[in-house]
Amino acid sequence: MRIDSQLKILCIKSGISISEIGRRLNKTPQAFSQKIKRGNMTVDDLRDIAMVSGCTLECNFVFPDGEKITI
Repeated sequence: MRIDSQLKILCIKSGISISEIGRRLNKTPQAFSQKIKRGNMTVDDLRDIAMVSGCTLECNFVFPDGEKITI
């Protein structure tokens, strides 16, 4: 699933719009929407989005033996 689709789901479940997330991140709604469309979100961007939407972001590499490397 693409990041833009996942962010739409996040917005629906959080009850906030993409534009509102952008505003909370001190970005214009247009600039934030374009960044999402380009798909060039960093892990730090995703952590910031999670923070302003009241979620946590869990990002790990998980090996077959269960060992995790947190990003």
